[in-house]
Amino acid sequence: MERRDEDLIVPLLELDPELKRCYQEHQEFEKQLSGFQHRYHLSSEEQIEMNRIQKLNLASKAKMMKIAEP
Repeated sequence: MERRDEDLIVPLLELDPELKRCYQEHQEFEKQLSGFQHRYHLSSEEQIEMNRIQKLNLASKAKMMKIAEP
């Protein structure tokens, strides 16, 4: 997540439980993706899983940004 997006979202986490849940989910997806990115080669199954997590990650970020919009 870009720094400016995080600066917008973090102060609102305690005010909105749904935003907090999405943020935590997004952080977990980022961690999982980081694990894939440090691998030299991915099997077909791992590539499919990484793509699935990337889509979920983008969806969670979009939801956070929608919630955080003024």
